[in-house]
Amino acid sequence: MRRIARGFFIVWVALRYGLDELVLTSFQNPLIRRLARILTLGRRLEAPRGQRLREALESLGPIFVKFGQVLSTRRDLLPPDIADELAWLQDRVPPFDSAIAVATIERAFRRPISEIFEQFDTTPVASASIAQVHFATLRLADGSLREVAVKVLRPGMRTVIDKDLELMAMMAGWVEGLSADGKRLKPRQVVAEFDKYLHDELDLVREAANAAQLRRNMAKLDMLLIPEMFWDWCHPEVMVMERMKGVPIAQLDRIRAAGVDIKKLARDGVTIFFTQVFRDGFFHGDMHPGNIQVSLAPETFGRYIALDFGIVGTLTESDKEYLAQNFAAFFRRDYKRVAELHLESGWVPPGTRIDELEAAIRTVCEPYFDRPLRQISLGMVLMRLFQTSRRFHVEIQPQLVLLQKTLLNIEGLGRQLDPELDLWATAKPFLEKWMADQIGPRKLWEQLRAEGPRYAKLLPQLPRLLHDYLAQRPGDERRELQELLAAHKRTHRLLQAVLWGGTGFVLGVLVMQVLPRLHWL
Repeated sequence: MRRIARGFFIVWVALRYGLDELVLTSFQNPLIRRLARILTLGRRLEAPRGQRLREALESLGPIFVKFGQVLSTRRDLLPPDIADELAWLQDRVPPFDSAIAVATIERAFRRPISEIFEQFDTTPVASASIAQVHFATLRLADGSLREVAVKVLRPGMRTVIDKDLELMAMMAGWVEGLSADGKRLKPRQVVAEFDKYLHDELDLVREAANAAQLRRNMAKLDMLLIPEMFWDWCHPEVMVMERMKGVPIAQLDRIRAAGVDIKKLARDGVTIFFTQVFRDGFFHGDMHPGNIQVSLAPETFGRYIALDFGIVGTLTESDKEYLAQNFAAFFRRDYKRVAELHLESGWVPPGTRIDELEAAIRTVCEPYFDRPLRQISLGMVLMRLFQTSRRFHVEIQPQLVLLQKTLLNIEGLGRQLDPELDLWATAKPFLEKWMADQIGPRKLWEQLRAEGPRYAKLLPQLPRLLHDYLAQRPGDERRELQELLAAHKRTHRLLQAVLWGGTGFVLGVLVMQVLPRLHWL
């Protein structure tokens, strides 16, 4: 019943804010238009369409707000008025009462807020779908003062998110049961991935740990700043971190006026993304403009500042290798290799013809090479690839859905910074170097060094493990293994005899050569 009620509420909100008008204008059926007007009798639609869409998403809760945040970065897909309005969702969601934030902090640390902070600003500086942020001054154990940002979780978020996710899971089950296409898209697994990321975002200690990991990973890159976490003051509902002072990436005029090289900033963004994905397999999964700033401080001038680490993506070594090989093959326009990789990975059925899949991929991708970003819609490329994948029954990989979303965020950001950016040319040298590192002697040495302790522990156990294995095998198999072992021992003794005989022969020759010289001396 809760799911049905939530479903009716979503429909009611859509009608209340006139969202049907945003969709039904594309339909010509007058009956549908008339029915929509009857169902929505009495509503007022004076507000602009973009504002109505934003307010509807805010009313529906955090999941829908996040959907609006992703849409706001895709100005190539949206009319300007809607994109501008949805940009308000990035860090301007209406805040909750500051008294609730103070009560949450005091409950988390079991002391008055005046004993925690030297100064606490009750006016929030940012408010998002999951939490809001206040500035404060913290006195450390050594007596020094640090300017900090205090992130406080919105009250009641878990209940709201659980209800929406239940509804999404139910709808995913319907989609999966309706057709073969539904099964191929694996909607229930995709929803499960979304469930995982959203619940991870509700734990601010986990977010602090994500930030600490990214900070270590990015320490030597000199392109990205991550705030320091103050672990004594981190709790599942409260997180205290270093206050970062930068200009929001959306304020491009101010950044440009300060003298920041915008083209370099765009290239650095691509480098940061590919470094996190392919070098570390650990990437920021919520890179919308509200979470990105640019430093204007002299010592860190022109570097990115990343915020909000509730959603991060992880990739296994096999995922990274597969993706890197695909990207490298795309950059070389080796579509046959792309098709082969899909077959090798099991993403397409075993009987798929390589030449047909190769031709389909070439048809999608070839028109987009050697073009600046302003002439490319990665969203359109992905849509056409999905259409191709349907034809060849390609299975969607749920663990890569977040990566696809992040890639769209990066493209939207790059489009705003430098529409002339050649995404392929910028990424190609990085990926080629990464691939070379994966198959070179340095990578082999790193793997041997990493596996050395494991094998050093395992080797002394091999005789006992072999004995236990032989003792547990059936008689015939055990006898065959024992005969093989006996043959191995005989071969080993023969090799020893040959080795010692050869050594003796060599020593004899040396003695025959040396003795006359000793006699002469």
